[in-house]
Order: sequence, then structure tokens, then C-alpha cells
Amino acid sequence: MAEVKSDIEIARAARKKPIQEVGARLGIPSEHLLPYGHDKAKVSAEFIAKARKNGDGRLILVTAINPTPAGEGKTTTTVGLGDGLNRIGKKAAICIREASLGPCFGVKGGAAGGGYAQVIPMEDMNLHFTGDFHAITAAHNLLSALIDNHIYWGNALEIDTRRVTWRRVMDMNDRALREIVCSLGGVPNGFPREAGFDITVASEVMAILCLATDLKDLERRLGDIIVAYRRDKSPVYARDLKADGAMTVLLKDALQPNLVQTLENNPAFVHGGPFANIAHGCNSVMATTTALKLADYVVTEAGFGADLGAEKFFDIKCRKAGLKPAAAVIVATIRALKMNGGVKKEDLGTEDVEAVKHGCANLGRHIENVKQFGVPAIVAINHFHSDTEAEIAAVKAYVAAQGEEAVLCRHWAEGSAGIEELAHKVVALAESGASQFAPLYADEMPLFDKIDTVVKRIYRGSEAIADKAVRAQLRQWEEQGYGHLPVCMAKTQYSFSTDPNLRGAPTGHVVPVREVRLSAGAGFVVAICGEIMTMPGLPKVPSSEHIFLNDQGLIEGLS
Repeated sequence: MAEVKSDIEIARAARKKPIQEVGARLGIPSEHLLPYGHDKAKVSAEFIAKARKNGDGRLILVTAINPTPAGEGKTTTTVGLGDGLNRIGKKAAICIREASLGPCFGVKGGAAGGGYAQVIPMEDMNLHFTGDFHAITAAHNLLSALIDNHIYWGNALEIDTRRVTWRRVMDMNDRALREIVCSLGGVPNGFPREAGFDITVASEVMAILCLATDLKDLERRLGDIIVAYRRDKSPVYARDLKADGAMTVLLKDALQPNLVQTLENNPAFVHGGPFANIAHGCNSVMATTTALKLADYVVTEAGFGADLGAEKFFDIKCRKAGLKPAAAVIVATIRALKMNGGVKKEDLGTEDVEAVKHGCANLGRHIENVKQFGVPAIVAINHFHSDTEAEIAAVKAYVAAQGEEAVLCRHWAEGSAGIEELAHKVVALAESGASQFAPLYADEMPLFDKIDTVVKRIYRGSEAIADKAVRAQLRQWEEQGYGHLPVCMAKTQYSFSTDPNLRGAPTGHVVPVREVRLSAGAGFVVAICGEIMTMPGLPKVPSSEHIFLNDQGLIEGLS
């Protein structure tokens, strides 16, 4: 068997084209590309504004079954499908999220696709890239500093220091900073209070940047952020601290989408990266809407499985941005289906057709859920060398029984050549006019009913439950004019329930809502179900232990 190259070796060997050539394929003049080196650039706000008069291409969502340690390959399939569409003669672009440094040095080691379906420059994308996350971190922490500074200089807004809701952020996994006490050290340092840190991707500023449509909309949303409450529980906004203008200045360049390329030199927009638990887990509206004005097909992804990522993509991003997806691709692997069927990770290399059939219940649930939104779906089986013909046949038969089709894809090993069949079938599905997209619930539905609707229709739970204080808080927000907002469910990505160990397709479970948070700037209400961390910790053996510079000064260990 030939030696398998690592992702970074494959990426390093790629023949990149100057970013101006990549942009020219989408009709972006070189003067409207703001280069960061030779292989990446931001697209100017002036060009984006002019492009808005163009018609829209077709939007394809790539989602997946619930993630497992076995791997699903959602980003890899997104990139591969974009390359495949270009291979069969379609003008296609890819839209994915930027990578966070926290997971990069923690568990993942990288997030730009894999094998021969990658976006490059891989090293830059996984590290500092164009500085967007640093700008978001700076803008968020400027607001944090202004809050404590305002309190120190007399607190004219009468902020109740016990009710400051705005925490600090950093783009790294550091459990020691989850809960802190700040302003210690006496009078010169302010008034001590409890505080804490979240990871940058969990910041509301990140969610706002990814939902904003232009600089004016960005500034308005930043001003709408609720940072604290007074003793009478009335909200204090970022604009009350006159923070919105300066925050917008820090985010001026970060709002512009980043253009890079795939291994096959096809255009890819990589922009934004909101946490798929606490926020909506999709790349930016600016990137997606711009790509739709420039390409005939746009392939994008949503975080985690379809129960979180696709639901939020449809109910939050598409609702707010007026997007109408033409088709969806649901990614599954034989390995992950076997895990859902009860097989241990160390036994995944052994054929087990019955476990595959049992695990297909998870896939079937996601197919049903995507179709609830009126979007036609097709299944992509992301191929691993250990997959057997019998196991593949079992998945195809199961999906056919659901009235849909499953296509075996070998893009990881073969690039666009390995995903041509899926590309043709996605085109046929998108051009059939079968999509009748509609969100799951109406804007005017009460907030708790929205939560309960997602629980019953997407998670197949018996009901959502919440104590009196949570329900009272939701009613208060409705009275304050926030009742029209969509809900953003924060729960484990590993299960339809709030128990990460309950795999497959459970039904009848109760989903407890232990807390609700208003993200007034982003424009959604977060319902926290179960134990969700907004500041992850590092694993026992973090990926950072294997990341280093080799003797040639090249980065090793990213994957």
C-alpha cells in the first residue's frame, strides 16, 4: 500500500495560483482584492456593494449526522463538492468558517478540509490568517474594559456590578479562566467582582460580524449588545457606553470576506466562525451573499450535525439573510454509523453490517429533519479505506428506503474526480425546483413555544422544560420587544438529547432548559440545555504537543 501523505504535506505540495487569478474567475478585479501575501485577500466593501445588483446562484448546504470520534468529514465534503462542481463545468464557490486557535492547539490540529479536498494556504488558515479573530477579540475586550472603566469613574449609568453579563474572551482553550475575580488590588484597580472568559468564537461580537450585512448594520448590532443590568433590571447597552463606534473601527477590515483557493485552485471564501453551540455555527452572511452574486453554485456548511447546524442555518441565518437553499447534502461515514450502532472506536476496522444498519437510524432522523424545512436532501458517504462493499450497500439500501439516494464519495483520496457523481446529482436536485424552503416556526410564535417546537420536531423529545424564572425571563423579553427573535439552542452536539452518550435516534426524552440568554445584537435568544462550555479546556494530550517547526522552518503537526 502506498504511503499516505499527511494533510499538511499535501497542502504544501499544492501549486497555488496568485489570488488575483482566483478572484478573476469570479469577476473580481485585482484592485478590489486587498492582498495578504500572494495567496489570500479580502474583497473590498465597494465591490461587494456593486455586486448586490447581480442575480443569485444556487445555495447548497452540507450538513452531517451527529459527530463521533470516528469522524464524518463535513468540511472535506464541502470542499470536495465545490471542486467537483467546477470539474463538471459549473461556476462554483465554497464558503466555510475560519479555524479557531483553541481547537487547533487542543483536539483538532486544523480545520481546512483534508486529503485532496482542502482549502489552502492551510498553515495560515489554521493560525493567524488575516487577523479577523484577533480583531474580534480586541473589539470584545475593548467593551469589557469600557464597562469596568465606567464603573470606576462614578458609574453614571448605575450598572449593578452583580449583573454585568459581558465577559472577556481569548482565542485559546484555557479552563483556568472560566471563572475569575477581577479588579483585585485595592482602590486604583476598581471594584472587585466575579467575571470570566469565553473563547472568542463564543463571543456575541463573532455572531454579530457573521450576521451583519454592512458596516452600518454592524455598528447598529454592536450598539444593541446588552452588557449589564441596573438594580431595577433595566438593560445597559453597548451604545450607552459609546462603545459601538470604536468597536466598528476595530472590525472594519474583519467584516470583509477572505478569498483563498482549494487545492484545485477553485475560489473559496473563508470568513467568520461562530461557536456552533452557543451561536449559529455558520460562516458569515457577507461571504455567503457575496459568493451567491458571483457564482452559479455556492457550497457552504453548518457546524456539527444537522440537529444543531442545519437547524440554525435554516432558522437563524437563512431567516435573517433571506437565503433560500436549493438542496442539502448530509454527510455520513460507515465508521460513524457503526459507532452509532454501538461499535467501539477500536473495533471500527472490522466489518459489521448489522451495526451499520442499526446506526443508520441516526442518519434517517437527519434526513427527515432536513426535509421538514422543505429542502431536498441527498446523502454523501465519505469513503474510508476500511469500508466494505456490504457495509456501503447497507447504507445505500437504507437511504433508498427513506425515498432518497446515497452516493459514495472518494474526494479525500481522489479530489474532484472522486465526487463527480455527487456533483451531477446535486445539480439535478438543485435545478429540479424541488426546494420549498421555509423555517420551522413563525416569528410571532412565543419564545418558549419556539424552543419546544425545536425539541419536539427536531430532537423528537417529549417536551422542553424550564423553571419559573426561565419562563418569566422569556416573557419579559417578549414584553420588551424581543419576542420575534429566533431561538439558538445550545446543547451537546453528540446526541439528539442532552446526554452526549445517548447515540442513535432517541425519542421521548425531556430537554431541560437551565438558562436563557439574550443576544440582542446578534438577534437571537440562546436556550442553554444541559452542560455547555463557552470556554473549552485542553485535552490530556493537546495537539500543540505535536506542532513544531522542522529544520527547514516549515510547520509540522497541523492536520
